[in-house]
Amino acid sequence: MLRIPLDRTRLRILAWLEEPDVASRGLTADDVAARLGVPRPAAVTHLRLLTALGLLRAVPRDGCPHYRRDELRISDVAQMFEKGW
Repeated sequence: MLRIPLDRTRLRILAWLEEPDVASRGLTADDVAARLGVPRPAAVTHLRLLTALGLLRAVPRDGCPHYRRDELRISDVAQMFEKGW
């Protein structure tokens, strides 16, 4: 997990998912592509990487995955870095 740095795009996705209205419904790849102005395949790549790292969870809804933050995992990772890992 730590060998793959989070670039600004992935940090922006994580920050966007903290907004209350977005956090409650989650984001689709199309949402991310439109908001960030990137092609859909690029958005899917970012979302899959964040999911593989355990920072997002994909919840199926309306036939497509909606991504939400995994707050417990994010907290665990933050604590690792605070300890100087």
